[in-house]
Amino acid sequence: MLDQMTLYPIADDVLFAPGGKVVVRTYGVAPATSTGSVSYRTWVTGLRDQPRYWHWGHFEDAAQGHRSVLEWLTGRGPQPAQALS
Repeated sequence: MLDQMTLYPIADDVLFAPGGKVVVRTYGVAPATSTGSVSYRTWVTGLRDQPRYWHWGHFEDAAQGHRSVLEWLTGRGPQPAQALS
């Protein structure tokens, strides 16, 4: 499946917590064979019982969303809402 997709990295961060590490990765994804639109996502791994991904409508939303997810994870902001595409 990934060989049919093109990934556009936007931001990667690793947070270290008492229970292990939390990885926050934001990227754009598009079909590799066509000029289809790019969808933007933020994935969080290393959390239990929490939302693990967000979808964003545009590059600017994804970049701001990544920062919002980091602020939420470090206790400096509210849980981010999904941006409508």
